[in-house]
Amino acid sequence: MNKWLTSGTPWVWLTAGAVSISLISVLGLLLLIAWRGLSYFWPADIYQWQVTTSDNQTSVVIGELYDRERVPKEQLVAAGHRFDEQAPNDIERFLIKTGNRELQSLDFQWVLATNIDARTRPLDLAVFERVKHGNFYGYPKAIIQDGQRIESSQLEQRIQQLIEKTADINAQADFIQSNQIGSVNWALERLRLEQRRYLLKGELTESQQQSFDARKQGLQTSYLTLERQLTGLRQQLNDDAVIVEDMRGVEVRLPVSELIRVSYNNRLSTIAKLKQWLQQVIQFISQEPRESNTEGGVFPAIFGTVFMVLLMAVMVTPFGVIAAVYLHEYAKKGPITRMIRVAVINLAGVPSIVYGVFGLGFFVYVLGGSIDALFYSHAMPSPTFGTPGILWSALTLAILTLPVVIVSTEEGLSRIPPSLRQASLALGATRAETLFKIVLPMASPAIMTGLILAIARAAGEVAPLMLVGVVKLAPSLPIDGHFPFVHLDRKFMHLGFHIYDVGFQSPNVEAARPLVYATSFLLVSVIVSLNLTAIAVRNHLREKFRAMEQ
Repeated sequence: MNKWLTSGTPWVWLTAGAVSISLISVLGLLLLIAWRGLSYFWPADIYQWQVTTSDNQTSVVIGELYDRERVPKEQLVAAGHRFDEQAPNDIERFLIKTGNRELQSLDFQWVLATNIDARTRPLDLAVFERVKHGNFYGYPKAIIQDGQRIESSQLEQRIQQLIEKTADINAQADFIQSNQIGSVNWALERLRLEQRRYLLKGELTESQQQSFDARKQGLQTSYLTLERQLTGLRQQLNDDAVIVEDMRGVEVRLPVSELIRVSYNNRLSTIAKLKQWLQQVIQFISQEPRESNTEGGVFPAIFGTVFMVLLMAVMVTPFGVIAAVYLHEYAKKGPITRMIRVAVINLAGVPSIVYGVFGLGFFVYVLGGSIDALFYSHAMPSPTFGTPGILWSALTLAILTLPVVIVSTEEGLSRIPPSLRQASLALGATRAETLFKIVLPMASPAIMTGLILAIARAAGEVAPLMLVGVVKLAPSLPIDGHFPFVHLDRKFMHLGFHIYDVGFQSPNVEAARPLVYATSFLLVSVIVSLNLTAIAVRNHLREKFRAMEQ
């Protein structure tokens, strides 16, 4: 036994067991997040319950079975419920997503199993996904088209045709509003700033004023023309609607302009449900958010996260490599160099919110304010760079992750044998040529390792970004078709902040909970994708320079 203990075998097994438990825990957590998030998009069956409350009032509840739990009878009695003496000690209750948010205070309702008289699964129950107010559950009865009520045997096909027509018209309206009218507004703003620049310099002549007025008049004429086109498109949908009977037995008018999709979930086969699930996942990734971020997609947040991380990587890599090269290759060994290394290591332990305060105070107010005073004085008092934006967010996270890149690069430089440097110098190469052609290429895998660690930390940071650029909703992406095409002064959305906003700031917690899981899984997927790309590049560089190391 003593020989077995002193051989070190138990410690090998303990280490292997600890690693295995850690991997299982991480994979289990990821699977839990994926299941809770992706199952939200699965088309659930719609039920109709006949409910009789303790005061003998009968009602109908229509919706999805969202959750169930068992509650002690004493707790329910204390809450005002009454039960027979034969009732069990634990009462099961169901959480039902009833939707129809504009007609009810909440779109979720608890129903006790003891109050349920019957539960059915009608095939003609429909789910209407809307632009606002969430889902609507009910029985389609008729459509209103051109001001007339139409009850048809082919009602489902007529409703689907109306929704497809609405989608086409909304696409045209969105194109006119976001592209054409947006371009006119952008040109008007540029014209205003150009005129104000001449006015501040005292160089605005009468002929220039006339030219500005003529250009402004032309743009305003284009704006009015586009606005009339947009109004005409929207008027085509004002009179069209779908009449649906809700769970109260009341017919409700749903404007077609607010409908996105209609689905009869109880009729769908498994293949059809899988197809619809895939469509909803794609829409979640590619669309913009709605309803205070509790509906729609997260594409602006995905784009903002990836763009900010890539911009941060472009900024932190050269500065980190230059600092590491100076410390290892050029700086003399002494107390100052040791102090710098200690300071770099200590910077890695500074709380991230402190970096956010520094970024707000220095980058936004000092640096951004100075840029506005020098180059954008004509736009004042509205700040251009003197306000939080994606540039300052990337710079703040670059400083936050700079110690990681410095330490990793310096460790890579220390692993390069001194004989290679001496051989290069002996063959007549200069010190700079040795650095750029021998040392840095061999240290590139270590540089990529530091970049991987920097990306992994920066992509998940939220606290500093709340001070230097991230916002709840930013429909305008930092990249568009207007010069200079990349607008680093704009605010942006971030997946991490989106999770915080949906999970803790949403007015409807139950509806937002699945989106928290879905967005969390998406954030992990984005981080893993970025890291796998960097790892692939690192492995390629490692194989490329393996012969030189040998």
